[in-house]
Amino acid sequence: MITVIAIVSYLIGSVCFAVIMSRVFRLPDPRVYGSGNPGAINVLRSGNKVAAMLTLLGDALKSWLAVWLAQRFAPAGDAQLAMAIAGTFSVIGHMYPLFHHFQGGKGVATALGALFGFSVYLGLGAISMWIIIAVFFRMSSFASIVSALFAPFVTWMLFGVTHPFFASVALSAVLLIYRHRQNIKNILAGTESRLGQIVKPYV
Repeated sequence: MITVIAIVSYLIGSVCFAVIMSRVFRLPDPRVYGSGNPGAINVLRSGNKVAAMLTLLGDALKSWLAVWLAQRFAPAGDAQLAMAIAGTFSVIGHMYPLFHHFQGGKGVATALGALFGFSVYLGLGAISMWIIIAVFFRMSSFASIVSALFAPFVTWMLFGVTHPFFASVALSAVLLIYRHRQNIKNILAGTESRLGQIVKPYV
């Protein structure tokens, strides 16, 4: 059953709302402008805030759904392990989606949805950190990186280092930071895009 939960969660995570919403709103493909990342922030760079918000909600809700389904259908006594696996594989699905040639987003909203699935307090802690950093530095990528580093610490405080949630959050944080490796280079070079900046298609 755990294997089924992992596969289903991966497939749920593979649904890319940035691409779906861009098609619905007749926007350029989010993979061909700005950072080239199919995520809410890049959709926001198109200038369509509604599409960006729906992308954010969709990407977060899909991982929350995966965690909820895991909790609902997990074998007796394995609910927390199943939830942790669902959270991890939904994030992996978003980053490396089967439906889009394994070229996905960076996993920020999807990881956040999984955090809320684990605990409302964990989700609120991560999103609060993101907002604080984003407001001061006006860089989504930097806010995401700091939040990714912060989330395992909060998970440890709430559940302990041996809890399945900690392993899931720590792994997701490592993957998220890896997916932001180019952003890290841009930040160090002083060329990272700022929030609210509209970027034209490059193809």
